[in-house]
Amino acid sequence: MSSEQITLRAEAGRSTGSRASRRLRREGNVPAVVYGREIEPIAISVDHRELRAALTTEAGTNALINLEVGGERILTLPRIVETHPYRREIRHVDFVTVALTDRVAAEIPVHLVGAAIGIEAGGVLSTARTVVQIEALVTNIPSYVELDISALGIGDALRIGDLPEIEGVTYTDDPTSTVVSITVPTLEVEPEEEAEELAEGEGAEGAVSEGEEGEETAEGGAEGEAGE
Repeated sequence: MSSEQITLRAEAGRSTGSRASRRLRREGNVPAVVYGREIEPIAISVDHRELRAALTTEAGTNALINLEVGGERILTLPRIVETHPYRREIRHVDFVTVALTDRVAAEIPVHLVGAAIGIEAGGVLSTARTVVQIEALVTNIPSYVELDISALGIGDALRIGDLPEIEGVTYTDDPTSTVVSITVPTLEVEPEEEAEELAEGEGAEGAVSEGEEGEETAEGGAEGEAGE
């Protein structure tokens, strides 16, 4: 569970705008904002290294983070984390204030465990989703949920409704939505077989054409004799 709280130092009063944000990033900081109930949005900046460490715990982006801002501690959840498209760089974060008694929506990963009997029989594992949506107390958000696929045979599937119950946690996705299934492998035709089939087909067409041509010649000859 993610009940452990992480303390993260933050600086308030940063300048806003793209130019100021670029300067912050060059200095090793991340522009961010914190907002929520009974609080005016505050533009802040946090150290990139400390932020990355806070977001790479087992709780991930469901980590409870105590922001130290101007001598005050604000309990938050990081809810919008903008990253660079190809570099390991966090570019901006929205922190949302929470209370320990709040129930919140969250997204957690699904960890598949076990070896499906259908795979051993030649089936193919098809994963429809790797995360699920839940609702839980901020202090009770699981880091992940495990789904045992051992009994899955070819043609079988496990759905949201088959996920194990976790005390205090509600799955909010459609219970009939598929999470994982075992499908029949697609039969692939080897290139050599395709070439042989094509050659046989062309040969057969050629034989028919020659036969038809011979018939046409014979008919033409017969008509000519009749005309004479």
